[in-house]
Amino acid sequence: MDVVRVAYSLEQCWHDVPGGTAVAAIEVARAMRDARPDVQLCAVAGRHDMPPGSRWAPPLEVHGLPLAGGLLYEAMLRTGRPRVERATGAVEVAHSTTIIPFPSHAPLVVTVHDLAFLRHPEFFTARGNDVFRRALAVVRRRAALVVCSSAATMRDCVEAGIPPSRCRVVHLGTRRLDARGTHVRGLGAVPPSAGGASRGEDLLFVGTLEPRKNLGRLLTALDRLGADAPRLRVAGAPGWGRALEGLDETVRGRVAHRVEWLGEVSEARLAELYDAAAAVCVPSVREGFGLPILEAMAHGAPVVTSRGSSTEEVAAGAAVLVDPLDPDAIAAGIREALTRRDELSRAGRARAAEMTWERAATRTAAVYDEVAT
Repeated sequence: MDVVRVAYSLEQCWHDVPGGTAVAAIEVARAMRDARPDVQLCAVAGRHDMPPGSRWAPPLEVHGLPLAGGLLYEAMLRTGRPRVERATGAVEVAHSTTIIPFPSHAPLVVTVHDLAFLRHPEFFTARGNDVFRRALAVVRRRAALVVCSSAATMRDCVEAGIPPSRCRVVHLGTRRLDARGTHVRGLGAVPPSAGGASRGEDLLFVGTLEPRKNLGRLLTALDRLGADAPRLRVAGAPGWGRALEGLDETVRGRVAHRVEWLGEVSEARLAELYDAAAAVCVPSVREGFGLPILEAMAHGAPVVTSRGSSTEEVAAGAAVLVDPLDPDAIAAGIREALTRRDELSRAGRARAAEMTWERAATRTAAVYDEVAT
């Protein structure tokens, strides 16, 4: 069996907010072992003094480059150095699992999760906008193929000047977690009784606390649901910008006692939260995919998410869709989800069963096959 050696970037595991890009890269790497044993992923990142947090620990031995973090990114974007081969040795493919392209002599594959910085630069720092735009320019020039997390992201890439012939859609996946945070195989085999009417009464938001997650309008919607509305639990690491953009201070005061800020939680705790949620609310203004949508569905939680873009694509008819810019629409969507719990739970489980990390790994390996031949 011929083995394809792939330099596989995992620098984001050391970011202050690793987020969905780290989840996706870790899970695809983990699933690749079984999906395509003929693919050898050679993980590469900067040289760090400390390992990342336990949740972000790479499932592979990581080969270290001489720089790390912002210095590594600047060196790569400005000088095209250091090349991944300095750490990994010769490879047939170099896969940058974020939009920051790692230099290499090998054909370059780049994963683009979203280009939200082009449509909503106000949601990002000046530094982030600058780095992302320069990275995109390199991707346009150098990437042999671009892996897009959704068809919506592919459309954005084409609009940004990347030919459709160089784009491939590879949807992300999910797994269900048990109460210990252990991955459970066979999403479709979970009994319907695990969700629906037996669920708790609290709403749940999961995601990095940043402006495009639309928490301000979600809290406004909670206020408009009235005094008898469920509590909202917010699970997510602090991000950047003003996470509660657009929230009136009076409204914030009225709902303060009905919002529980949990911060970043462990995988085991997240599993408990999904299992107990009356509904999971993901009314993002813009996403490249929307992993919490699938994660919630895998646990049988009804989902309220945004109409349009990738979130509607991921939901695929198994969630309540709302206008994310209209708090009244979000409130109405929450009411609808609470009255359709059993139906949405069944539909969501079926949708999650279609979207596995093994499938994502297989399709990613097919991209390697294209560029390595």
